[in-house]
Amino acid sequence: MVGIVTRAEVRRRRLPHRAVYVLVLNRTGSLLVHRRADWKDINPGLWDVAFGGLARPGESDLEAARRELAEEAGIEVALQWLGHGRYEDATTRVHGDVFLARSEGPFRFRDHEVVAAEWVTPADIPGWLGCHQVCPDSVTIALPLLPIPC
Repeated sequence: MVGIVTRAEVRRRRLPHRAVYVLVLNRTGSLLVHRRADWKDINPGLWDVAFGGLARPGESDLEAARRELAEEAGIEVALQWLGHGRYEDATTRVHGDVFLARSEGPFRFRDHEVVAAEWVTPADIPGWLGCHQVCPDSVTIALPLLPIPC
């Protein structure tokens, strides 16, 4: 059954939901990673490999990805669809579409959801992951679709 409920209800009842993930690469192929604000309801303070979030009712995945990227990173660039994935754990069940953005910035983190950001080269991604607490859904759904070896 498909329905419309509040974000709080999705979280409280651990309902399956749609989300989008946007990986951002620069011209050398480095990945823009960021740390989430401590006030976020899911994965507060964790590092993330993708920008994104829940799609709104009636919003296409592409529209949601564009909106989330503009809100969280302050950029509007062409997006390439990379694929789809699923993630489930004790608190969440998500079906996500993954997009790729290529940009050098400048990035503006106006909504204060992002408190730090840095570039990670493809060769350094495995080591970086081992040294940071990261959002498990993004690593599971988005990172395997990254169009560079990591």
